[in-house]
This record gives sequence, C-alpha cells and structure tokens, in this order.
Amino acid sequence: MAEKKTCSKKADKKGGSNKFILGAALGAIGGAIAGVLMAPKSGKETRKDIKDGANKASKKVQAEGKKLVKKGKAEVAKEAKTVKAAAAKKTTKK
Repeated sequence: MAEKKTCSKKADKKGGSNKFILGAALGAIGGAIAGVLMAPKSGKETRKDIKDGANKASKKVQAEGKKLVKKGKAEVAKEAKTVKAAAAKKTTKK
C-alpha cells in the first residue's frame, strides 16, 4: 500500500533549503581548513589565519541565526493570528 505523506510541500521546501545551507556552510568550512593547512606559511601565520577565518565564520553564523530567529518569530506571530481568528470564528458560531 502507498503511504500518505504527512509533510506539506512548504515544509519540504524549508527542509531542503536548510539542508542546502548546512551543506554549503560545511563545504565552505572544509575548503577553508584544507586551504589554510596546505598553504606554505609558518605555524604562527597559519594559526592567525585559522583564528581570523573562525571569527569571520562565527559572525556569519550569528548574523544568519538572527535572521532565522526574526523570520521564525514572524511565522509564529502569523500562525498565532490564524489560530486566534479560527478560535474567534468557532466561538461566534456557537
């Protein structure tokens, strides 16, 4: 028998984009680490490059996290309005 899908298309798209973002971030981090480790520099310079790269990545992750939190709050507020409207309709019908 065929199973019913419980996820909506919207949820599938969000999950796919999150996986893509995660994959892109991990790929960028891996590439940066490989590039730094293979560069012909002194240990001190390499450590500085790693530290600078980690700081830069941290700032990017924090900025993206703030965007996601803001977007999440907006979605929650939108859904709360929908639920309140549905509840109001239900109470007025009685």
